[in-house]
Amino acid sequence: MSRTNRVSIRDVARAASVSTTTVSDALSGQGRLSQATRDRVSKVAAELGYTANPNARWLRSGRTGAVGLYLPESVIGLEYYMRLALGATDEAFTHGLALTLVPTWRDGADPPALHLDGVVVSDPVLGDPMLARLSSLGVPVVTCERDVTPGAVHAGLARGDHRLGVTLLLDHLAAQGATRIAMLCSGDDTAFGQDIRAAHRDWCADHDLPHLMYEVPFAVRPEQVTDAVNEALHQGPPDALVTVPDGSLAPAWQALHTARLSVPDDLLLASYVDSSALVSMPVPVTAVDLAPREMGQRAVRLLADLVEGRTGPGQTVDVPVRLQVRASTSVHLPSSWRP
Repeated sequence: MSRTNRVSIRDVARAASVSTTTVSDALSGQGRLSQATRDRVSKVAAELGYTANPNARWLRSGRTGAVGLYLPESVIGLEYYMRLALGATDEAFTHGLALTLVPTWRDGADPPALHLDGVVVSDPVLGDPMLARLSSLGVPVVTCERDVTPGAVHAGLARGDHRLGVTLLLDHLAAQGATRIAMLCSGDDTAFGQDIRAAHRDWCADHDLPHLMYEVPFAVRPEQVTDAVNEALHQGPPDALVTVPDGSLAPAWQALHTARLSVPDDLLLASYVDSSALVSMPVPVTAVDLAPREMGQRAVRLLADLVEGRTGPGQTVDVPVRLQVRASTSVHLPSSWRP
C-alpha cells in the first residue's frame, strides 16, 4: 500500500466499531478492556494491514524512543567497544528504540539538550565530567562496570566477573609452570582496573608468588606499553606476561621481539581482553573473552526494562567471562614459533 493509502488508526476504529482510544489501548496492552475486545481489534488491524506509528506511541507515553550510549572518547576504535556498541544497537532495535552515540562535550558551556529516555555508560572513568552531565538528565543511567566516582548512584549496572577472569587466567599460567607472572594494568580510575589489580594481588598472595604489577593508562599508548614491558624485563624477568588494556598486546609483542625473547619458549604471553587480532598473531594469543557484545545487549535490555517500568532502579546484571587458551601459553610449541 502506498504512503497516501496507509491504513490509519481511525480506519481500524471504524471497521471494528470502536473508538480510536480503544484501538490504541487494545494494540498497546493498555486500558481496561476485555480480552475479547482486544482480540477483535487486533484481528481487524491485521486484516487491514495496520501498522502502528512508533512516533505516536512515544508521544503518547511522553518519551522520545531514543536511548544514548556514552563511551570515553579515548577508547573509540578499540574492538571491545565497537563490539559492545553493536550489541547495544541490536538490543535497542528489538525494543523499538533508537540508539544515539553520545559524544564527549568539552565546551565550558552547558552541552546541547539531549532528548533521551535513558543512557548506557561504558567503563566510567573517574573524573570524567560527562558522568555528572549525563546523571543530571533525570533519566535512568546504566553503567557497564561500576562508576568509582565517590557517591555515584545509578539506576542499573552490567558487570563482568573479573575476579573469576583473572583467576582462570592465572591458574592456567601457573599450570604451565609460570611462577613470576607480570601484569600490565590500568590504575584505580576505573572499576575495571581496580577489580583486576585486586584479583591479581590476592591470587599472588594466596599462591605465595611475587606480585608483579606495572601500571599503564586505561587508554594506553604504544610507547607506554613498551616502557612498562622493558621495566618488567629489567626488574627480574617474568616467565609470563599479561597485558590488560585493549590494544596493548601488539606493542608488548613488539617489545618482546626487540628484546629477542620467544613466545612461549622464553615467556608466556596472554591478554586479558580478547580480540580477533589475537587469533591471527604469528603465535595465537591466549585471552579472556569478556563478551563485549553481550555486555552491550544486557546493559540496553536492563535500561529498556527501567524505562518501560518493568523493573526498578538498583538492578545488577552479570556478564559471563571465558578463558580462551591458545598457543602463546603452551610450553609444547616448537621453538620456530617466535614473535
